Amino acid sequence: MLAQSRPGGPPLGVGRPEWWGCLGSCRTKCLDTLPSPPQAGQGSLRSGLSWEGLGWMSRWQSLLCCCDDLGQSRLLGAPRCLRGPSAGGQKLLQKSRPCDPPGPTPSEPSAPSAPAAAVPAPRLSGSNHSGSPKLGTKRLPQALIVGVKKGGTRAVLEFIRVHPDVRALGTEPHFFDRNYGRGLDWYRSLMPRTLESQITLEKTPSYFVTQEAPRRIFNMSRDTKLIVVVRNPVTRAISDYTQTLSKKPDIPTFEGLSFRNRTLGLVDVSWNAIRIGMYVLHLESWLQYFPLAQIHFVSGERLITDPAGEMGRVQDFLGIKRFITDKHFYFNKTKGFPCLKKTESSLLPRCLGKSKGRTHVQIDPEVIDQLREFYRPYNIKFYETVGQDFRWE
Repeated sequence: MLAQSRPGGPPLGVGRPEWWGCLGSCRTKCLDTLPSPPQAGQGSLRSGLSWEGLGWMSRWQSLLCCCDDLGQSRLLGAPRCLRGPSAGGQKLLQKSRPCDPPGPTPSEPSAPSAPAAAVPAPRLSGSNHSGSPKLGTKRLPQALIVGVKKGGTRAVLEFIRVHPDVRALGTEPHFFDRNYGRGLDWYRSLMPRTLESQITLEKTPSYFVTQEAPRRIFNMSRDTKLIVVVRNPVTRAISDYTQTLSKKPDIPTFEGLSFRNRTLGLVDVSWNAIRIGMYVLHLESWLQYFPLAQIHFVSGERLITDPAGEMGRVQDFLGIKRFITDKHFYFNKTKGFPCLKKTESSLLPRCLGKSKGRTHVQIDPEVIDQLREFYRPYNIKFYETVGQDFRWE
């Protein structure tokens, strides 16, 4: 048996639930939007229609639509749509949006909705390994690891990426030496997304020995912070040669490449492995564009013996808190190098790849002594320029 209805309310015998208050609050607002029945010789008019003049179903449908449109309904969590208006409510419901067809239609754009108040985006935790990659903005880097090859740049990059306020590109983009013609927009597109509080960083060791790199980086931003990882130039050259030999087994010996005339002690400075270690010569180009205060030098040797201390100074230079400490490292005796301990986001400790920490080829001690003598004046001038003694002699 159908329940009887009473004017202006729900069917008799049914309590007024929470949504009834919503309908009441919307009632006044909805009256202005209701169309009037057509009068003789006229179209649909707003005058001449009272709330009481509407049938129960018309009142119900109009209030549902109106409440949803005004975003007031607590009964319905999302705006409703029309599935098939009845004849009596057809005009009353004409302001509602049509229903979407069943099933997903990703190719069709959704209907424009009324502007809503801006909602602040949720913040990432700052970790490189958590949060949505969609959040944040791709920015040009504020800091660069510009050198030197085989000095320990990969270690510095992997260590600093642990910091929640740093986001770093994992690969070497070689923008300022090989890909400069692609433009800054291309360069920016490679960067990870960062929040305002985070630093964007990238590493390309060949920048340090590229003549055009200082000027190009200065043109991008004169405030760029530069990190240079340096190492005993003789040890660095042997490491460089060892890496090349692993890829090209037929190259000449280290001694043969190092000297134009070993008897006379004439070192071949045209060989890149030797020239890179003449740090002070390359530094002169950088000091034409950047003050020494914007360049931080990391000791490749201390990075092995005291990684937390060296990374503490890197964090100070970048202006971020000392998050990376002794608790993040352990010494891997097999590789002879510090590794990162496992973290909450990593089930295993993280060490550098197999190409890092490889055993160097054996070099005649006399050759090493000759190269030390060659580098000595360059090293001393480098110490004086940067105000730091790396004790390579």
